[in-house]
Amino acid sequence: MPKNDNKKSRNIAIGAGVAVAAVLLGVASYTATKPDDSTGTVKEEAAGAAPSVEEQAGVYPELEKLARRDAEDPLAQGRADAPVVMVEYADFKCGFCGKFARDTEPGLVKKYVDEGTLRIEWRNFPIFGEDSERAARGAWAAGEQGRFWQFHEAAYAEGSKEKGFGDARLKELAKDAGVKDVDRFVSDADSDAAKAAVKKDQEEAYGLGATSTPSFVINGRPVSGAQPDQVFDQAIEAAAKSAKDAKDAKGRKEADK
Repeated sequence: MPKNDNKKSRNIAIGAGVAVAAVLLGVASYTATKPDDSTGTVKEEAAGAAPSVEEQAGVYPELEKLARRDAEDPLAQGRADAPVVMVEYADFKCGFCGKFARDTEPGLVKKYVDEGTLRIEWRNFPIFGEDSERAARGAWAAGEQGRFWQFHEAAYAEGSKEKGFGDARLKELAKDAGVKDVDRFVSDADSDAAKAAVKKDQEEAYGLGATSTPSFVINGRPVSGAQPDQVFDQAIEAAAKSAKDAKDAKGRKEADK
């Protein structure tokens, strides 16, 4: 079968298999950031209003296929073969994404990524207009020089989003992130490749029914909003246990052969 047909079949299979999950993720994430009825623009509300892991209960095997596990992916951190993958759909203009990046994600990296349990795969999901799109392309361009996570940290620093993401500001962030070739960064950020990469991530999120940021999928379990640390701890540890149980069961089965 031709390569394109393989890709098309995979996309159709994933799309058909996650219909229920898409509704779940879409409804849950709608409470985190939603359109303002009076203006039609996106308005952020308390992320705490989003359902907990228990309320979102459900692990969807089809959603696990969203993990790319590409060891060369500059927009990911953690072992490619980690038992748990958290796919994160986020926007650099999103206040709650910034809160998660500053208050929760560093702890998850220290507790789970550094010791090999968790892999975090970032997806650009710009929903707040042109500034969001520029920031997403800039983040991708920083990744081309191995500085995505440093750019991520600079862009999500307290007060950063209020400065906007115009061309001059993106250059400042690139320098703050330690990007060595700023001229290349500018060129990469405006390239067709950057636009295509951002569009791919964005369409993936919309295909899942995500309507707000941040939205997450943790080994097939959707979680929406900048939830309390314990929600992520619970989801990651449950996923790690399930992965271990599955591995142990496979080992016993092979030993019995």
